[in-house]
Amino acid sequence: MLSDVDRAHLRRCVELAAGALDAGDEPFGSVLVGPDDAVRCEDRNRVAGGDATQHPEFAIARWAAAHLSPEDRAASTVYTSGEHCPMCAAAHGWVGLGRIVYASSSAQLTGWLAELGVPPGPVRPLPVTEVAPGVAVDGPAPGLDEQVRELHRRLHRG
Repeated sequence: MLSDVDRAHLRRCVELAAGALDAGDEPFGSVLVGPDDAVRCEDRNRVAGGDATQHPEFAIARWAAAHLSPEDRAASTVYTSGEHCPMCAAAHGWVGLGRIVYASSSAQLTGWLAELGVPPGPVRPLPVTEVAPGVAVDGPAPGLDEQVRELHRRLHRG
């Protein structure tokens, strides 16, 4: 069950995703919240420059590894507009971050993209729990998932 605090952080992720889309990028945004409930880091997708690894969840994992103790990483939560891809889920697991909360799931995104006629990407969209089975995961968030869907529709339909 998602709390009001969870939903507030997810709304920020959707705002970041919208900002990414407005900047000509794919609509994904993420926020890292520390064990003290303070926002520690936030980012948006930056793959438009040609580097497909520039996902916000990957950037957050790298930031956390450089700036947080292992204990603080484990007690932190990553909020994101879309469930982590396998690359980001692996980075999350390797760095030892805690809970993931997402607005929309990989399964939802896969379905939406198929409906829009977008060919599948080069990496299978596995759920986080298949890549990093020890990570607690919550989502999707009804209502916010539809906002994310609309961002992807805008990206692919204009």
